[in-house]
Amino acid sequence: MQDAPEHGDEDTTTIHEARLWRDNGWTAKVIKNEDDDGWAVAMIKDGEPEPALVGQWTMGRDKKNPKPLDVAAFHTLVKTASEVLRRHEQQLHAMYHKRATVTADGQKIDVTLDIVPDEDDPHGVLSAHDAYGECLAQVRVAPTFKLNGTTAAAWVADGFRKPG
Repeated sequence: MQDAPEHGDEDTTTIHEARLWRDNGWTAKVIKNEDDDGWAVAMIKDGEPEPALVGQWTMGRDKKNPKPLDVAAFHTLVKTASEVLRRHEQQLHAMYHKRATVTADGQKIDVTLDIVPDEDDPHGVLSAHDAYGECLAQVRVAPTFKLNGTTAAAWVADGFRKPG
């Protein structure tokens, strides 16, 4: 009998069973849906503690047991779970990285806010770059700082002094 991998270890054994399919960095597990008489499938990316996707799974012909996993279903599930992860990453990026462009003295200035969601020391980094990408200024701000055209223009007009 093989020991279960410890947390953080990745079991890369390929498995193709009716209710468990592991391949190409993903594991699909068909599980009993506790909320009703049906079945669910959980898609887990190797190395991740939580499923990226949990969804309903089709009943088999006997209307009691789940339909077995197969290569086509697994590939569809991998594609769907990968898309869920990609959207989540995009949402996090949009939440933690903001950008505004202002014009000062006829010069276009890109102002960015990067939030560092550190558990012990959350903060933001406000930066200004000219049209050539040269850093004009950078200051640390509260993680609650709201970047928009008005706040960016005010920061530039104030000589890049730390806001608030």
